[in-house]
Formats: sequence, C-alpha cells, structure tokens
Amino acid sequence: MNGRARQITFHVFDPKVVEDLLDRGIVDEWRVEDAEAKAEKRRRTAYEAKLAKSAKAAKKKKVKPTKADDAASQLRGWEEFDVDGLLR
Repeated sequence: MNGRARQITFHVFDPKVVEDLLDRGIVDEWRVEDAEAKAEKRRRTAYEAKLAKSAKAAKKKKVKPTKADDAASQLRGWEEFDVDGLLR
C-alpha cells in the first residue's frame, strides 16, 4: 500500500447464527429465490425487448389503405351499426 493507511474491514459472523442458517436450509432457499428472480427478470427483459422491436417495426411499416377499406368507408348506415355496439 506504499505507506498509505487504508481501512480494511472483515465481516465476522457469529458461528451459531451461521450454523442455524445452514441447518434450517435458509441459504438454499435464498439461492432458489435468487435463481427464480433472475429467470423472471430475464423473461421480462426479453418480453420488453420484443415489444420495443415490434413497435419499431410497426413505425417503419406504413399501412396503405386498400380498395376494400375505401369501399367499406362509403357504406351507408355504417354509423348506426356501430352505435349499437356491434363493432369492437
């Protein structure tokens, strides 16, 4: 350390507490919970990436109206049909 004083901390736990944790299997439960949390985060991140990718692709892709869309917009009585709540 070239003459510099640095504070070093050693964490020392009571052996009885450590033995109790190991006997009850708490450490193994923590490991399982941690693995499940990591897997869930990985799934959530992959899903968010998929949504972002599909949103980006949807922005790039422009939807052009077709002749069928034009014909449907010119139908008479369409508004009354929609008012009844039959279209969703």
